[in-house]
Amino acid sequence: MRILLTNDDGIHAPGIHALWKAFDGWAELFVVAPEGERSATGHGITVHEPIRVEKLQFSNPNFHGWAVKGTPTDCVKLALEVLMEEPPDIVISGINRGPNLATDVLYSGTVSAAMEGMIYGFPSIAVSVASWQDCNYNYAATITKEVCHKIVEKGLTPDTLLNINVPDLPEKEIKGMKVTKLGNRRYQNIFDKRIDPRGRTYYWMAGEVMDLDYSDGTDIGAIKEGFISITPIHFDLTNYTILEEVRSWFTT
Repeated sequence: MRILLTNDDGIHAPGIHALWKAFDGWAELFVVAPEGERSATGHGITVHEPIRVEKLQFSNPNFHGWAVKGTPTDCVKLALEVLMEEPPDIVISGINRGPNLATDVLYSGTVSAAMEGMIYGFPSIAVSVASWQDCNYNYAATITKEVCHKIVEKGLTPDTLLNINVPDLPEKEIKGMKVTKLGNRRYQNIFDKRIDPRGRTYYWMAGEVMDLDYSDGTDIGAIKEGFISITPIHFDLTNYTILEEVRSWFTT
C-alpha cells in the first residue's frame, strides 16, 4: 500500500503528523505538503513564480517527505508528476484544523488537494476536525484509516472523493457515522473596514457563519447532531436539471 499525504495547514501541522503515526507500518508514506499554512487557497496553482521543494530526511525507510513552497494543489501535482516514482494507491489530504462543510469545500485547500488526486484518477480523501482548538487528531486519523480499509475492500469510483468531518466532541460522545450531502452556508459581516496609520482604508476578511441548510442528511446536520460526516463529492458542476432548457434558448 502506497499513500500520498498532503494538507493545507503545512507539513509541520499536528493533523498530518497524526496521519503519519496512524498509517506507519500499514503503508509506505509519501508526504508532500506546503512548507507553511495555505488555508483557504481553494484549487489555486502557482504559475507566475518558481515552486521550490525541500526534501526532508526521515530515519524510517517507509517515510518520504517534501516541503513545498506552493499551494496544496501544487503539492499533489508535483507528487504525482515528479516526486513519486510509483503512483499512490490512495491520496489523503488533512487532517485539517476546522471543518470543511457545505459550500466551504469550494474555498478549502484541504478538499482541493484531494480533488486534484481525484482528477488524476486516484481514490482520494479529505479529512477535517470540526474544531479550532484541542483537536482530537488521533481519533480522526483512526477514522481515516477505517475509511481507507473500506476503499481498498469496496473500491471508489474514480470521479469521487470522500470528504470526512469529525465533530468537536470527546470520542465516547460521537454517535456514529453518516453518509451525507453538502449543506449550505454563507457568511455575514464578512468584511471589517479599518484604517491604517497613514489614513488609508483596508479590509480584513472575517465574518460569522450562517448555516442555511443543516437539515437531516446534510453534512452540517450530521456534525450538529454529533455524527461523523462522510460526503461523496465529484467535480462535475453541470446543472443537469436545466441543461435542456438552456440548450433550447440557443436552438434555432
